[in-house]
Amino acid sequence: MSLNLSALSIDTTGYNTTISGVGVAACVVCIVAGAAITSLLNHPAPIATGALLGLYLLLALKVVRQWQKVALLRFGRYRGLRGPGIFAIVPVVDTLSAFIDQRVRVTNVSAESALTRDTVPVFVDAIVFWVVWNAEKSVLEVEDYVEAITLSAQTALRESIGRHYLAQMLTERETLGRGLQQILDEKTNPWGITVQSVEIRDVKIPQALEDAMSRQAQAERERQARIILGDAETQVSTKFAEAALVYNDNPVALHLRAMNMLYEAIKERGSMVIVPSSAVETMGLGGMLGTAALARNPHRGTSPEPLP
Repeated sequence: MSLNLSALSIDTTGYNTTISGVGVAACVVCIVAGAAITSLLNHPAPIATGALLGLYLLLALKVVRQWQKVALLRFGRYRGLRGPGIFAIVPVVDTLSAFIDQRVRVTNVSAESALTRDTVPVFVDAIVFWVVWNAEKSVLEVEDYVEAITLSAQTALRESIGRHYLAQMLTERETLGRGLQQILDEKTNPWGITVQSVEIRDVKIPQALEDAMSRQAQAERERQARIILGDAETQVSTKFAEAALVYNDNPVALHLRAMNMLYEAIKERGSMVIVPSSAVETMGLGGMLGTAALARNPHRGTSPEPLP
């Protein structure tokens, strides 16, 4: 008859077998005290008793931190939560679950090469903030709530990406995060876990698509610039048409405007002014040009004085 030892195993998944520092200190004190009494009485019973008591305290005394809870199981049946602080269990009879951290926790989830509603592959990176509000449910209702949160968040993120267009994901990240938070919260509440918020940290698209979108945005800006320039030309031509009507009804105003333009052109020293002949004939600029030339060179056109 042979015994297959490889088939024998002890399932310790989800149970806490850690030894507390208080238990170690109590064990050392008991052994030292037993050894001291043994040396005084010269009898081995005290040290044996101290060793047994120390071993019991080593396994029985547990410490849970302020932000933690632990479930106590007696012969496999749930007996309640323990902690925070120090407490004692019955070794072998009682077992403890893994410590449950009740602080706000952060889980980083990502969806690689997920397709949006308009079939664009994207890479989305998100952060999930969650907290265990009921430690009893988190132990009894789900095997590994941390892994469950991570996998649920990844699945919900992919589903949300498939329901949104790329433009919505790039411009409405807060809306996408709130939708994910509601989906996850409905799923995790029966586990005693609340998802407080989901933040979309990054949305990446393929480099080729990013270049195409950049060219599209540049072309759109150029189109807007041309439209604005055309509107400006239309407004200027409208004003010129209105001015032409005013000058047509008032020739004196046209001549005054021509004189002002001529003055602005020749007031700078050394400038050259080219005036079309049609403007000279229609606006009577011949006399004005001659007057301006004489004003710049008063000696030009006068006869020289006779020599003695």
